[in-house]
Amino acid sequence: MVETILQERPSPRSDGTDGAVAHRLLAADIIIANAPDPVFVSDLEGKILQANDAVSQLLGFRQDEVLEQSLSRFISPRETQEFMAALREVVERGVTRNAVLNPRSSRGEVIPTTLNASALRDSDGKVIGAIGILRDMRELDKARAYAESLIKNAPDPLFVSDLEGKILQANDAVSQLLGFRPDELIEQSLSRFISPQETREFTAALREVVERGVTRNARLNPRSASGEIIPTTLNASALRDPDGKVIGAIGILRDMRELDKAKAYAESLIKNAPDPVFVSDLEGKILQANDAVFSLLGFRPDELIEQSLSRFISSQETREFTAALREVVERGVTRNARLNPRSASGEVISTALNASALRDVDASVIGAIGILRDMRELDKAKAYAESLIKNAPDPVFVSDLEGKILQANDAVFALLGFRPDELIEQSLSRFISPQETREFTAALREVVERGVTRNARLNPRSASGEIIPTTLNASALRDPDGKVIGAVGILRDMRAYEQVVRDLEKSKGELQEKILDLEKFEEVVVGRELKMIALEKELDSLRKEVAKLREIAFVK
Repeated sequence: MVETILQERPSPRSDGTDGAVAHRLLAADIIIANAPDPVFVSDLEGKILQANDAVSQLLGFRQDEVLEQSLSRFISPRETQEFMAALREVVERGVTRNAVLNPRSSRGEVIPTTLNASALRDSDGKVIGAIGILRDMRELDKARAYAESLIKNAPDPLFVSDLEGKILQANDAVSQLLGFRPDELIEQSLSRFISPQETREFTAALREVVERGVTRNARLNPRSASGEIIPTTLNASALRDPDGKVIGAIGILRDMRELDKAKAYAESLIKNAPDPVFVSDLEGKILQANDAVFSLLGFRPDELIEQSLSRFISSQETREFTAALREVVERGVTRNARLNPRSASGEVISTALNASALRDVDASVIGAIGILRDMRELDKAKAYAESLIKNAPDPVFVSDLEGKILQANDAVFALLGFRPDELIEQSLSRFISPQETREFTAALREVVERGVTRNARLNPRSASGEIIPTTLNASALRDPDGKVIGAVGILRDMRAYEQVVRDLEKSKGELQEKILDLEKFEEVVVGRELKMIALEKELDSLRKEVAKLREIAFVK
């Protein structure tokens, strides 16, 4: 939306529109200033023109130490070259993603970040700079190091493979299970340790990981260094690159000889998980919960364990949780179910539940392992976003991927003349022609594929029946998992613009008529002059004849 506001910056005019321009620019400044992420604006030379407080907090510099400074002051010469290359990409493509920058803070700390930047354009659409959003990667790097540490120190055999089945990483437990040294495992194909039939099954499991993100309870019987066939089960999840593309699998082997040890380990994982995790049976009775659950809800273990979850949620949510359990039984997983449990203090806590199946040795579902996500901060962020939409000066609406209007601000109602109850939950096709409905559907597909669509033409009918020419700029609306679930659209009223065009066409027609009249007048004047010249010549000829006649008469 910031980019849209900046793109629509018109030239100053003397008809009172400067106030509206200033208002939109102020809105852009407010959005940048209050963005929770570090956001800055630079010109095409890398000079920082604007930066919000989050940038100052990240780097430890005051605003006056950042503004009007070249970014090269804070990054290495090599990264300066890469940043300039990223700016060139912004000029050419309008955006650059996941560029790596490691700026130095005021304390001299090198801070790992990634940069996503979009084009800053003038009123003519020309790229004049970039709007950059930095992502502090310190916690992510710690998480990666923590994940690698988990792999290395996990008591269960855990390995990472590429999509061809080549082992890229394996922990000590794998070496202990199979009796091979790390150099005898790493960079080797898993097919070296399993039968041809199991190799085909493992390849099928990798395809399932690519398609579904996970595979469960695949049977593998690898041969150890001593030649022993070891029965195991494999659970694998997708290994993804920063863009979310599956590039391999993280596999956990379960030694079926020590099932009790594996159960004890599972209980330890639940107990020590940082997120609130609980285990319930299929009736909703809580069998196990970790300290994070007790911390979230404020209850002691003896107040939660062996209690029905219905004690802490409403009757309606109890029915929804029961439905979620049925989904776990049928599909093995349920995602983003909303629960609002009451804490010990009586506070209603907004959470989202992701749950997977708890299975017995025969793989029958006997319960669910649930992870609660505290949604209080996210709900505040959603409320802030809704406030931005509501108070935006331009007509802004939100639709799903079918074109149904889910939300619209007062500027939309003012533009079209409908009440909120006449617009919300209505299909946009009710207000535009069938041809434009098809074009809007195509624009939605572009939003899904590219994340944005620009300058689509729409001519909605107002409540009075007037056809209002508009242009639509829309960006993707995503769920917490990053999936596109709709579009946020901004309409621009084109009536004044088209009136100017019509006035120009009218003036052009009137000018052409005057030119034709002038040409006709010129023809009349020129014709009269030509006739006068001809008459002058004829008079001269008559005078000469009269003179000759006089001479003849005089001689006689």
